[in-house]
Amino acid sequence: MGIVVGYVANPEGRAALERAGAAAVRLSAPLVVVHSRRPGREVDAEEAGLLAAVHDKVRAELAEAGQSVEVREVPDSDDPADDLITAAEESGASLIVIGLRRRTPVGKLILGASAQRILLDAPCPVLAVKPED
Repeated sequence: MGIVVGYVANPEGRAALERAGAAAVRLSAPLVVVHSRRPGREVDAEEAGLLAAVHDKVRAELAEAGQSVEVREVPDSDDPADDLITAAEESGASLIVIGLRRRTPVGKLILGASAQRILLDAPCPVLAVKPED
């Protein structure tokens, strides 16, 4: 039973990855990092470098703790929620970790469509985290 985390190169994605990595170490569980990209969206050199550095940091922390990490790149993803749910089902995950944006009071009435879908359709518990200020 592992942990699946949705990662994008932004503060929310980094917060989710850090929390998922810490949980994987604490629970002695493998980690599956899912990085989905919208169709036609290219990853620029800066994002690719950041992505590699973050993955390397998490890999090092998990390796030190004797845990494995798998990174699944999903180019041309139609639905990031599907990508995470599928990864959780395939890996028998015990937890999914996602990052959430801070929202205005009115925005709090509406949760992001992907986050809502993951919370409702996930085959396991979901931990939603926000980046530190």
